[in-house]
Amino acid sequence: MDLLISLVINGLATGMLIFLLAAGLTLIFGLMDVLNFAHGGLFVWGAYTGVVTYAYTESFLIGIVVSILTGIILGFIMEKLIITPVYGNHVQQILITLGFMLVLQEMIKVAFGPNAIPVTVPSYLAGSWEIGEVIVIKYRVFIIVVGFIIFGIFHYILTRTKIGLIVRAGVINKEMVQALGINIKRVFLFVFMTGASLAALGGMLMAPYSGSIYAEMGMEFAILGFIVVVIGGMGSFSGSLLAAILVGLAGSFMAYYVPYLSLAVNMILMAIVLIFRPQGLFSMIRREST
Repeated sequence: MDLLISLVINGLATGMLIFLLAAGLTLIFGLMDVLNFAHGGLFVWGAYTGVVTYAYTESFLIGIVVSILTGIILGFIMEKLIITPVYGNHVQQILITLGFMLVLQEMIKVAFGPNAIPVTVPSYLAGSWEIGEVIVIKYRVFIIVVGFIIFGIFHYILTRTKIGLIVRAGVINKEMVQALGINIKRVFLFVFMTGASLAALGGMLMAPYSGSIYAEMGMEFAILGFIVVVIGGMGSFSGSLLAAILVGLAGSFMAYYVPYLSLAVNMILMAIVLIFRPQGLFSMIRREST
């Protein structure tokens, strides 16, 4: 039972980190119909700027704030300069965002050096609790709690507020929203910056969890983010959470019981979903063709 609990906690913590990356990705595609392959670059830039700030100020909270601001600023720049010219063209979106992903990755090496940077868990989140014979690592519990809080906040915004209503309506039919006199471009920008900030936050929280950060980590986690979006369903925020938890738990259990399949299990899950339910397990949104 202790092993089962430990594996579940590890899987939930990993799942929450992936959720922060995938949540913004699914909103961006669901509302804006944009395939943003540079999303992982926002993840890694959030990690680096947050960690460097954390090391300089010795405040993990300030590091988190800086990482979120980094995501917002980069999201604004990307939407205005990179995404706006290629709206409606998926092939161009893939090419230009993949190119920008490589640019962001190389800029990390120029700004912070090519070597990995070690990261320590803040003292108040270090260590573990012993509950009976189960050892619970504090930082992993912290990640799980933050993930659920973020989900709760955004779920409330999307379902209980005016801006949430506009976003959900825009996912279903953006032309109708624009016809009602709402500036859909401003909504697009808001969603993109929000998604970027979530990705940057995920990168910052991942840093102490993994123990080090490196420039290529953005591409690695972006792949997991896209797998979660496919499994959860395009445009489904709740679907992203459930799919991320599924992916995290599958990876945790497979890494322990069948290590040689731990890297392949997520691809297998995605392939099964694409075969039997191509719209995603939890997708409830129907996009109208334009």
